[in-house]
Amino acid sequence: MITKKAKTLVDVHRIIAHRWSARAFDITKPVTREQILSLCEAGRWAPSCYGDEPWRFIIWDKNHNKDDYNKAFNCLGEWNQRWVKNAPVILAAFSDDKFRKNSEPNRWAQYDTGAASENICLQAVALGLIAHQMGGFDEEKLKATFNIPSNFRAMAMIAVGYQTHEETLEEQFRTLEIAERFRRPLGSTFFDSQWEKPII
Repeated sequence: MITKKAKTLVDVHRIIAHRWSARAFDITKPVTREQILSLCEAGRWAPSCYGDEPWRFIIWDKNHNKDDYNKAFNCLGEWNQRWVKNAPVILAAFSDDKFRKNSEPNRWAQYDTGAASENICLQAVALGLIAHQMGGFDEEKLKATFNIPSNFRAMAMIAVGYQTHEETLEEQFRTLEIAERFRRPLGSTFFDSQWEKPII
């Protein structure tokens, strides 16, 4: 199995450096209930505006409830289905567009839900798992299938499981799996005191 540690200018925590969106899931290794609850706890302790916790997550475990897992799987786009089929767990992240305390619009809900989702992905790394977030799914189908209230927006679906060898993937996915990770230069997105003045 390959690892793709981030090539950083300065040291970052190993969990951040080792998190990447792998696609080669081991179909033979289930994720335990304790691990799933650990992912949930990581998401629960994310920061949010006014402590509103606007996120909601549904977790589908193929080894716990295959029927509902398959319903969620069928909401994914065909491209994603071709590699997610080996992932034992799928999550969906939803954001509430209104504050719980006063029902006013919450413009930070999606931002906060992203923070909770990243906590989950980093916790997956800490547990020896891989997590891959996806935007390729049918939001309306997902909401209709699982009776999601209208004020919630489906932000992402996340596949979780154990990594296996890239040879298990179709060729086009294998190419993506082994490709070098890339990020724009630090100074192109992080600025020092003024807009577009590179931090380095």
